[in-house]
This record gives sequence, C-alpha cells and structure tokens, in this order.
Amino acid sequence: MALPAEKARHTFADALAWNEAKRVEIINGELFLMETPSRIHQEISGELFRQLANFLEGKQCKVYHAPFGVRLFEQDGDSPEDVDTLVEPDISVICDKSKLDKYGCKGAPDMVVEILSPSSLRHDRLVKLNLYQKAGVREYWIVDPENKAVQVFLQNGNGFLLIYEEYSHKDVGKVNVLDGCFIEFEKVFPE
Repeated sequence: MALPAEKARHTFADALAWNEAKRVEIINGELFLMETPSRIHQEISGELFRQLANFLEGKQCKVYHAPFGVRLFEQDGDSPEDVDTLVEPDISVICDKSKLDKYGCKGAPDMVVEILSPSSLRHDRLVKLNLYQKAGVREYWIVDPENKAVQVFLQNGNGFLLIYEEYSHKDVGKVNVLDGCFIEFEKVFPE
C-alpha cells in the first residue's frame, strides 16, 4: 500500500499497513518522510553501534540501530490506532526488556542517539529533544558530523533534558546510563 498523500492524523496502525521502503516517522499524528542517510552518517552510526554493542555483549541492555521503531508514548492496552508517535532514532539503548516487542520499543529508551544531517538540524535539536524529554529518555546524544562534535543531554530529575557535556573528535566520552561505558570519538568520526 502506498503512503497516504493527505490524512488528518496518522497512527502506528497506518505504519503497520504501509508496504513501502521509505523511512517515516509519525509525531503527534503528523507524517515525516526521512532522507536516506549519507555515507558519513552511516560510518558514524556504524562505529557508535559497534562500540556500544561490544560493551553490552552479555549484559541486560540492548542496542539497536535504525530502522528501529520506537513508540515513545504507547501505554499498555493501547491499540495501534491509539499510538500517534513513532520515531526511528539512529541508535537506541534499551535496558528494560519488557519494552521490547516484535515491532521495536514501546516507551522511552534509556539512551537515544541522533546524527545530524542538513535536513534534520531543527528536527533533532528541537522537535526530537522535546519529544525525548517528554517521554522520559534518560540520555540523548546529538552527533554533529560536520563539526565532529557530540552534545550529551541528561535528565535532571525534574523531567528536563539538559546539556551535560560536549565532546570533540579527540575526546573519549562517557555513556552515563551505562556504568563503565566509554566511546572513543577518534574512531567515530572519519577523517
């Protein structure tokens, strides 16, 4: 089934019915088509995923890379027609296995990583930051390939994601939600 051209409100039920190769997100019922990631984006995503997956081997938490659907606000008992927000973070870390199902993640991941592209700057820095904050994501990384930098946001205990740390390509960064996990950014950002 083709993606619907115009509809007042989209839901997870629509996403389940679509048979398309296009990546989409639904935010508060509004449909957002996602661009195909660039080669640099994929290299950064792959290296971050590799380092996180290596650290998490044999541990309870799991790491997933896009495309991986996250239904941030889905509650027990919600039907797919009730769920009007479905995002695909570049990387998600989930430590509560009860949030995982055959479609992806139901609820907030513990950590989310978004890698900026020219078309996603505003979306990732404002829209998604607010969504992740509202959903209760504990740690949010915004990775900037152009400046080879990472901004780390942490929940402050009052429900707000606040800037906690900034890293450059020369740094080793701490993953705050994973005790003992560090990322070598020299390996993340290609020359």
